Amino acid sequence: MAGIAERPWKTLPDGLLVAVRATPKGGRDAIEGVATLADGRLVLKVRVRAAPAEGEANDALRRLLAETAGIAPSAVSLMRGGAGRLKTFRLTGDPSRLASVLDAAIARLKTGAR
Repeated sequence: MAGIAERPWKTLPDGLLVAVRATPKGGRDAIEGVATLADGRLVLKVRVRAAPAEGEANDALRRLLAETAGIAPSAVSLMRGGAGRLKTFRLTGDPSRLASVLDAAIARLKTGAR
């Protein structure tokens, strides 16, 4: 499991702020793991099939994060980066449960399990 220092999110009292590097028109909807940016920040690498037109890719990212975290899409909101590849999403819910679910999803990627 990822250590606390290796997490691309910050804990809030009512959820998480998740840093994402998005790849629109990526051929599939998938979380691909964690990447380190040139400035040392960690991001969750996510690709979606949707094009970055009219908010379609942002909506697809929101739905994929919600599905992965086991929460309603309405509990995921885009906070920053609407027009860029680097985005911040807020996931509302129990922060320890959300972090645990995301940790498990990342761990499955590392072992090749789906």
